[in-house]
Amino acid sequence: MAPPETAGFSVEVAGPVVTVTLDRPQRRNAQLPSMWRGLAALGEWLPEPTRVVVLTARGPSFSAGLDLALLAPPGVPGETDLVEMGALPDHELDALIDSFQQAFTWWRRPGVVSVASVAGHAVGAGFQLALATDLRIVAADARFAVREPALGLVPDLGGTARLVEAIGYARAVELCLTGRWMDAAEAVACGLAVTVVPVAELAAATADLVAALLAAPEPASRATLELLRAAAGRARDSLGSPEGLRAQLAAERAAQRCRLRDLTQAR
Repeated sequence: MAPPETAGFSVEVAGPVVTVTLDRPQRRNAQLPSMWRGLAALGEWLPEPTRVVVLTARGPSFSAGLDLALLAPPGVPGETDLVEMGALPDHELDALIDSFQQAFTWWRRPGVVSVASVAGHAVGAGFQLALATDLRIVAADARFAVREPALGLVPDLGGTARLVEAIGYARAVELCLTGRWMDAAEAVACGLAVTVVPVAELAAATADLVAALLAAPEPASRATLELLRAAAGRARDSLGSPEGLRAQLAAERAAQRCRLRDLTQAR
């Protein structure tokens, strides 16, 4: 069965490996709601034999985050801009953000290991998408930043939970509220990424990592992955559990509703 219709990304299936490539290089792979709808549908479609999902990008930047053309009219044809979102009733806006979040929450489904292969900038929603995966391998030029607060918004795509999980509360506070850049070396040092390689070697290093992940028999790999995720969840109290993540996503939606209301009123 063919994958669902894609918008801003492509999909390649090779046996147990599915590769998702962000494909708006002319906009530094900036993200649109149509992309999120496509990614959410991809998560529902993912074929059963899949064991590894690789997330990568075409061009020099992984993703510049939200397409800034959405910040104000005229926006992007066919897309709802943030001012229009902020004018929606609470229940409609909550449902809309929830639909966006679905693009970021399936990457750790049972039995599947997800790997983000990151070169260049991963900013805002781009950073949150990389955080959605289990593992991140980065090129030497990779740079991460949380920019939502600087735009009057909050990270509302699962990023608050995943960032605290990856680097701890204090470092997450500092990174989010200052908006500073984290380079590849720091990403590895603080546990955000598993390794850093020269830019020219990123594709080969990612392929080697995928091959290593597939080396163990599938039943043992699946069971071990479940144990590790459960252990991580217990170590982080309720935030690492499915219930805790759902509560965090709801809190992100509520905070973003307030931010969007303010942006809309300011216009």
